[in-house]
Amino acid sequence: MKPGGGKEEKNYQAAVHDGISSLDRIGMVLDEVGRNLDRDVETTAVNKSGKVLSETSSLKRKSLDLGMTANSSAAPAESSYVLFFQVLFPFVIAGLGMVFAGLVLSLVVTWPLFKEVPEILILVPALLGLKGNLEMTLASRLSTLANLGHLDSSNQRREIVFSNLALVQVQATVVAFLASSFATCLAWTSNGQFNWTHSALMCASSLATACSASLVLSLLMAAVIVTSRKYNINPDNVATPIAASLGDLTTLSVLAFFGSIFLRAHKTEPWLNVGVIILFLLALPFWANYAKKHEVTKETLYNGWTPVISSMLISSAGGFILEFAVKKYPSLSTFGPVLNGVGGNLAAVQASRISTYYHSSGGEIGIMPNDWIVSRFVSFKRAFFSKEWDSRSARVLLLLVVPGHIFFNFLIQIFAIHGTEKPPHGPLFTSFYMIAAIIQVMILLFVCQFLVALLWKWKIDPDNSVIPYLTALGDLMGTFLLFVVFSATYHFDPAEIEQAK
Repeated sequence: MKPGGGKEEKNYQAAVHDGISSLDRIGMVLDEVGRNLDRDVETTAVNKSGKVLSETSSLKRKSLDLGMTANSSAAPAESSYVLFFQVLFPFVIAGLGMVFAGLVLSLVVTWPLFKEVPEILILVPALLGLKGNLEMTLASRLSTLANLGHLDSSNQRREIVFSNLALVQVQATVVAFLASSFATCLAWTSNGQFNWTHSALMCASSLATACSASLVLSLLMAAVIVTSRKYNINPDNVATPIAASLGDLTTLSVLAFFGSIFLRAHKTEPWLNVGVIILFLLALPFWANYAKKHEVTKETLYNGWTPVISSMLISSAGGFILEFAVKKYPSLSTFGPVLNGVGGNLAAVQASRISTYYHSSGGEIGIMPNDWIVSRFVSFKRAFFSKEWDSRSARVLLLLVVPGHIFFNFLIQIFAIHGTEKPPHGPLFTSFYMIAAIIQVMILLFVCQFLVALLWKWKIDPDNSVIPYLTALGDLMGTFLLFVVFSATYHFDPAEIEQAK
């Protein structure tokens, strides 16, 4: 061995040892960095697509600040123009249905049914509200399932549609029975006397109307959503307005038809009304048993009653206002379904779209997408004047309010039925009416985006809960604002209201 060779060998071994130690430390650091990056990736993955919005914490914070922008893959992909034109056609069709519903209401309030049993007017908003409680909620549920691809298989589609039809029959029976009971209590409170024959008449009419109209409209909704999916049209933009287009007209017509039959029956064959009530109540366990066999409806059957019953009570309060208002301003009944319906329809479209976004975000119900907090949705500026996609949708829907109501009111004047109260149409009335319509829709759209977030945070499916509240609130606000419009017009220009009589 050469002199100094042992020292060099020791130095070499020490260097190798230091190098291995350094590599171990580098490996530990890289492992820690890898774990941190994994956590960042997991918390910043973009919803169902799984794409990473950021690779570092700073980019992650930036993406969260952007919020619900069009860059989010779960947000609706259509532009404002596509949204406008997809909503426009069903909105106009829905408006036509509401115009004719208003004209029918102004006609049937002169029938013996509404003259002899005036408290049946209390039922009208509650039964019309069934389109929000049942059909529009059904449309929202099926639209979400369609957008998630669950209606593409024929077997799965058949199971989902039939179980939802059974669920709607259960809801219609329960809500109709409770609505008639609540209307009876309100009439008893205001009149000071209880009329059993009128109560049986209202209950039988309510059950027959709700169950038959809901069955027809539910079948129509299922067909519309399946067809929309087939032709690549977003059912969220189409289904709920179409549900409303025939909802009011169908329900009013069926109520007037069955009510008139049962009115004659209670004079000659009083057992018939009681028999109809018993028949519908006996069918209730059959529908409930079928609905609870399927997972898609079992949860709603057990836990979906709070919004349905609450919205029925809210709508019935609107019916109490309507009964009083129509006595003072008979032509008010013509505008009621239109003003109430337009606000509820536009809010339902927004609710269905936002609810679909939450379901598509990939997170569990109860966990807010993008680490949002509910308090971010209390900002009026964020709801209407931000760059986020739902704010853009709200602005597009608001653009439909004034021209839509001008067109619908024009149709009301054209098709006003001879022999009924002539609807007012002067500039003062029209100005007050448009202000009321804008206020109503803005409040509903603001409540919509907040309520979806709040219920999602509370682990309540917004597809089953939001639309009933919105349509009921729209009925209550619309009826009250319409009464204010007539009162204000009469205060400043009595001739405009008087000439309508």
